[in-house]
Amino acid sequence: MQKNNELKENEEFEHNEDDNMANGNVEMSKNELSLRDLPGVGDATAEKLIASGYDSLMSIAVASPDEIVDATGLGESVARRMISAAREKLDMGFESGEKLLQKRKAVIKINSGSDALDKLLGGGFETSSITECFGEFGSGKTQIAHVLSVRVQQQIKGSSVVYIDTENTFRPERIEQISKGLNMDVKDVLKNIKVARAYNSDHQMLLAEKIEDLIKKERLNVKLVVVDSLTAHFRAEFIGRGTLANRQQKLNRHMHTLLKLADTYNLCVYVTNQVMAKPDVFFGDPTAAIGGNIVAHASTFRVYLRKGKKGTRVGKLVDSPNLPEGEAGFVITETGIKDI
Repeated sequence: MQKNNELKENEEFEHNEDDNMANGNVEMSKNELSLRDLPGVGDATAEKLIASGYDSLMSIAVASPDEIVDATGLGESVARRMISAAREKLDMGFESGEKLLQKRKAVIKINSGSDALDKLLGGGFETSSITECFGEFGSGKTQIAHVLSVRVQQQIKGSSVVYIDTENTFRPERIEQISKGLNMDVKDVLKNIKVARAYNSDHQMLLAEKIEDLIKKERLNVKLVVVDSLTAHFRAEFIGRGTLANRQQKLNRHMHTLLKLADTYNLCVYVTNQVMAKPDVFFGDPTAAIGGNIVAHASTFRVYLRKGKKGTRVGKLVDSPNLPEGEAGFVITETGIKDI
């Protein structure tokens, strides 16, 4: 039975591939290419792909065979050939450093209100990347999330924010304070922030996957995604060393979903993270971020926040692909955050 299904799928694949060659679709320009130009994709399959969010060659090219199989019901061999064809048509190979430098010019630096903190991050919170801030309670993680949610709208006109709240920390009253301090229309600012409360880790992951629908179907110009906090549910649900592997695997998938969003749509992903005290550290600061190497490797920038003297906060850049380690001090005020 399985062999008959594979033969049927292969026949459909060959038939569609011949039709595509006969119609000259392979020689079409990249701008004219569509899903139906892929071998194995007819009208029915194209509808299933679009309904599942795979509405472009790029979305097919970066997908895994399992994802395509789940979306269409086709066999794995057909899905692999479909993905391979999409990658060939898009010429997804090596690029020169010069070309990548040109692409980097599209990156936007979102200002925080503190010149010292922005300078520490090379000009601000960067789009096309994930910035992780970790620290103990009261260190300013959520305050920065609220500030960025307002300032990104001031800096990028018509932009929207997606805020995934896992600990019931989002406060529209705080957004109102910051907006008034920047002389912005409070109603417009709040209207452009889409907030969703995540009740468990699976719900949190689902919400992250739905962001692409907001961008494509509702035509929102999302430029900031906030996850506050990233690890709260994972930490609560996976208890004991026996569950560590499953937790890290799910967390890894979640981080890669966020990274794909950042890279594909040139948006900034800001995540907050909880900390723990390492009992084997006898000298120095025993504070360590939750999530281990999975979160550390997936985050582009990592900032350790701690309380300073006289109500100040200190941000320490502990990891960056292009910036040196350093520290910056700032204060939290009614209208946002400012330099000391």
